[in-house]
Amino acid sequence: MNCVSKIIFLFIVSLQLSLTNLIIDSNLSFEDAIEGTTASKEITDSLVLLNVVYYSFDGKLHRGQLVVNNSVQKDIEDVFELIRNERFLVDKCIPIVKYNWSDSASMANNNSSSFNYRTIAGTNRLSLHSYGLAVDINPFNNPVIYSDGRISPKGAKYNPKKTGTFTSDCPIVQKFKELDWRWGGEFKSFKDYHHFDKILSK
Repeated sequence: MNCVSKIIFLFIVSLQLSLTNLIIDSNLSFEDAIEGTTASKEITDSLVLLNVVYYSFDGKLHRGQLVVNNSVQKDIEDVFELIRNERFLVDKCIPIVKYNWSDSASMANNNSSSFNYRTIAGTNRLSLHSYGLAVDINPFNNPVIYSDGRISPKGAKYNPKKTGTFTSDCPIVQKFKELDWRWGGEFKSFKDYHHFDKILSK
């Protein structure tokens, strides 16, 4: 075995060992992950449950789950491959059913999630989360900051220098934008730093 082959072999063995020592944050079935949602069958039939692997704030590899629209499955897989390769820290990824479908409870726990059949805060319009076309990552690190100075979730602070926080030059943000997702950190009327969404062309 030459030097290059040996390096590749050792890398593969190291990766396999890491994956066998995964800390499991979520291990739901698809049925469990959408239990209790009021979304229509047309919507739930368009969803898939993804296992995603990431380094968490303990420095260890974790496996969580996201419920997303099947049309963006490849996008999310590509983004999380980059998240893992960049060692961008993700606290946890647990389908929001575990928070009784409460966006507030999920955000306060710094949970990353996607599908949640709900309206946009303060409106009667359905959020893109209702279709699995939006993803929130580390919401406590990357809070919503309103024009009047209010911050959500309560007690959160946006510190661009803190690990797990998004900035405009972050490779994860750039990857989402490359895949035609919007980043809430670039919204005009308020900043939603944890939020990414994709509006599908008709």
